[in-house]
Amino acid sequence: MIGLPPAAWREIDDALEVALERLRVRSAALGEASAALGDATAASATGGKRLRPALVVAAFEAFGGDAGRSPGLWRVAAAFELLHAAFVVHDDLIDGDVERRGIPNVVGRFRERARVRGGDEDESRLLGSAAAVLAGDLLLFEATRLIATAPVTSPQRAALFVLLDDAVLVSAAGELADVEQSIGADLPPTDTLLRTARDKTAFYSFQAPLAAGALLAGANDDQRAALEAAGSAIGVAFQLADDLIGTFGTRAEAGREPGADLRASKRTPLIAMAAETEAWPQIASALAMAPTGPIAIEHAQRELTASGARERTVEMIAQTLRSARTLAADAALPRDAVVLLAALTAAVEDRIPR
Repeated sequence: MIGLPPAAWREIDDALEVALERLRVRSAALGEASAALGDATAASATGGKRLRPALVVAAFEAFGGDAGRSPGLWRVAAAFELLHAAFVVHDDLIDGDVERRGIPNVVGRFRERARVRGGDEDESRLLGSAAAVLAGDLLLFEATRLIATAPVTSPQRAALFVLLDDAVLVSAAGELADVEQSIGADLPPTDTLLRTARDKTAFYSFQAPLAAGALLAGANDDQRAALEAAGSAIGVAFQLADDLIGTFGTRAEAGREPGADLRASKRTPLIAMAAETEAWPQIASALAMAPTGPIAIEHAQRELTASGARERTVEMIAQTLRSARTLAADAALPRDAVVLLAALTAAVEDRIPR
């Protein structure tokens, strides 16, 4: 999604590998089970697209930052990747997923570990859940430790901790709302579900990393506010595209079983828009059956598409990205920042499953 020079990607990867190797080594010293947890935790933070650290670096460069004079840049960038990895581990647990990117995730690894040791289904589920909670905790702390030890100025560190604090709190609120909205008979209105999308993803995935990079480059308050506003809109569009991927995407696009959001009975803006159509009774029936298997998921996908809800979601993404482009035209932003935001809007458009 973000083009960085090869040297920048190497710096990001090196900072991540140092942090993860530290975690593996310290975990291994505490016994075999702890070693397995350290390995699984490190694996959960390996192999992703590195979107969030790339945004930190790209924003830093867009505001004229000099990496040679800001050695803390790479550690801060790595912190945002570990924050994301922590949320992914916990999200997989909440959603009941045992795979990520086509391979067993922390839950899947430790369920298998329990089975190998003779555990029954309940015991396997318990161990998988416990490992996922602990792995996410380890990653959250490591993200915090990287910012705490990064070679940055005291004012920068204080501002970075505000961003990290907000990212954790806002994302937790969004995740909880996402789960609560799947409970009960009443479907929340589209606006409420859009707020959940903003809280769950937009702040920690776009707003905060962009602001962190700009902060390290010396951007002023007005510049950071303009950048964050555009980043928030892009983040909402990104989450809406993610909802489409979770509902209609292939295994390659989703990194897990197709139709995962339908299997988990998630109530997204897509579902809310379907509820506004005359076809809702048969859609609701299809959604109720979706968790039972692939055939039922395919039926629900067809019903949602036929209702026009999929097309409306694509249009909502387009509207949100138009808003992002308007916000990106703020006079406070330097030209390179405007170019960066334009590239992000185009990348979100390309992410929509066809």
